[in-house]
Amino acid sequence: MFSLKNKTAVITGAGSGIGRAVALVFAKQEATVHLLDLNAAALDIVAAEIKNAGGNAVAHQLDVVNQAVVKTVFEKIGRIDLLVNCAGISNIGKADNTSEEDFDKVYNVNVKGMYNCLHEAIPYMKKNGSGVIINMASIANHVGLLDRFAYSMSKGAVLGMTLSIARDYMADGIRCNCVSPARVYTPFVDDFIAKNYPGKEKEMFEKLSASQPIGRMAKPEEVAHLILYLSSDEASFITGCDYPIDGGFINLNN
Repeated sequence: MFSLKNKTAVITGAGSGIGRAVALVFAKQEATVHLLDLNAAALDIVAAEIKNAGGNAVAHQLDVVNQAVVKTVFEKIGRIDLLVNCAGISNIGKADNTSEEDFDKVYNVNVKGMYNCLHEAIPYMKKNGSGVIINMASIANHVGLLDRFAYSMSKGAVLGMTLSIARDYMADGIRCNCVSPARVYTPFVDDFIAKNYPGKEKEMFEKLSASQPIGRMAKPEEVAHLILYLSSDEASFITGCDYPIDGGFINLNN
């Protein structure tokens, strides 16, 4: 089950965190994985990890914000069966203290960057007569998160794009879904806490972990396994859906 043999997968944000976990799981299931990230050194490490385990991986350094670069890389890849949009950034702030610069940066990466990849990948999928797209959304689609104005804006846009694509390209054999994690423990979390809560790292880590009713953050592999299912032929009847993976955050955090 969940074989991706003979599938070509493109994964953005593949240098770390959830993107890395997706790349490793997809390669294990025999997909040829194309790893996209701004961090070339991190990409090389992930690609080597996959190859050492007997998988097929190709690394492409790029900035998803630049559509011309995305187009060039996708042309080089040539065939795209699966697209997983994991590249993204966060931001701390409310509507009245989020700077225009920060708002634009979050929009450019999380919204425009995802649009650029969708814009370039869909024609290849239409040519194939099939394809699967998984977009990284967030629990911010469902609940109000404190001090996450720009981030919540961007993830709401991801949900809207997901539904639009699922409807527009159903006749082309393309499925599109999104997943909405709560907090996932990745290197991003450590960096985020260190940057925004210096001197209170341990306290904030415990606080963020406890905010999930299940009592901990998710592991990247847990999110990757859900993405694997949604990308597989076993999920062929699923499109236009958002899947929370949140340790009970949305419905049980009373």
